[in-house]
Order: sequence, then structure tokens, then C-alpha cells
Amino acid sequence: MKQLAGLLALIACGAAQANDVQVAVAANFTAPMQKIAAAFERDTGHKAVLAFGATGKFYAQIVNGAPFEVLLAADDETPAKLEAEHRTVPGTRFTYATGKLVLWSAQDGYVDAQGHVLRTGDFAHLAIANPKTAPYGAAAVETLQKLHVYERVQGRLVQGENIAQAYQFVGTGNAPLGFVALSQVYRDGKFTSGSGWIVPDSLHAPIRQDAVILAKGSANPAAKALEDYLKSDKAKDIIRSYGYAL
Repeated sequence: MKQLAGLLALIACGAAQANDVQVAVAANFTAPMQKIAAAFERDTGHKAVLAFGATGKFYAQIVNGAPFEVLLAADDETPAKLEAEHRTVPGTRFTYATGKLVLWSAQDGYVDAQGHVLRTGDFAHLAIANPKTAPYGAAAVETLQKLHVYERVQGRLVQGENIAQAYQFVGTGNAPLGFVALSQVYRDGKFTSGSGWIVPDSLHAPIRQDAVILAKGSANPAAKALEDYLKSDKAKDIIRSYGYAL
């Protein structure tokens, strides 16, 4: 009976240690986070339940009581703002990746290696993410302004709600090219399809992407475990393979 009681106690302890954690993830980080979440569950037993979208919309949802416990933002400003508003666990904010912007087309050879197509204007539509809610959209507008072509192309801009929708516009051919996250079209040092120009960092503010444990995750050990896992070498290798800097 003692052995059985001990075994049941161990099983109960294991069940108590394995938890779900609700994670809001910036749309640009969809593919790497899906891969990281699978490895996280295998290695820790905890399950990351993922929701993907625009960082600005996640902020509004969090303020209005959404049950997210961890935020992986597409910027560093939103987590800092939540921290200042006492909506996070103090000391948990950190930069998990620095994003790269790319001008991309699903067509081979459409986008040249220097992005001159923006100046020639040889396109009907140019897709970007909503610059008001998506940091990659803001970076796209800043790039166009620094290249002195924003006024010329403004009437041809097609806005996606987030970077995933901007990518969808280009991937389906509804827009011949667009600004998307490098992680959406890049693996292990090369484009997975189409053609692209990786925008130099000098043309827009750094896209530092911060993560933070939200107040609702303060008592969930899976939230802390996920934060630790994102800092691990295994997670960093996955993040780098999608073209992010660390």
C-alpha cells in the first residue's frame, strides 16, 4: 500500500508540474514559435497554447482582460508599456530576437538584390502590414520614407492587418511584392521561394522583439519555464535559422 501511495504521489506530482501556458505571439514569429513550442513540450512537459496576431491588437486585448500569460511582441515598446502599467511580472522582460524586414515577391527574379524595383515603380500594388498596429508595417513605411519613394507609392499600398496577412497578399499573387518579415520567407541562409531584398538595418529603427511574462502568468510555472526555454541554446538556434539576429 505504501508503494502504491508513493507511486500515486509521484504521478500526481508529475501532473501538477505539467501546465499549459497561454501565449500571445507576434505574427512574424509564427513559424519559429511553432517549432520552439513543440520542442518545449517534448523537453519540459509543459504545453504552450499559441495565439498569433498583431502586437497592437494583443496590447488592447491584454488591457481588456484577455487570458494571456506570456507575450512575445514584435517590438520592445509594447512590453515596456505593459510593464510601466504594472501588467507584467517585474524583471521578466527581455529581447528574444531582432527582426529583419525584407521586400519580397513570390515570383523569381521580380525583386532585385538592391530593391531598385521600388524606384522603378514597376508594380501595381505593394503590400505592408498596418503600420499603426504592426511594427514591421511601421518599419516598411520608415524604409519607404528614407528611400524618398513613399509619396510615389502611397496610392499603391495594400495594408494587411498584420504581417501574416501582408505575406498572404504577396504569396497568393494579389500583390506582386510587399514588405514582410524575413522569417516568413527564409530558412538556413537562403530564401525558400521567390525573390527578395533584405532591407539594410540603417533604413529603419531596429525591430527589437521583447518577451515578457504577464500578470496572469505570475503563478504559472509553465510561464517561467517558457521564458527560460526561449533563452536556451536550442531555442536560439531555431530563432537564428529563420533569419533573426540575437
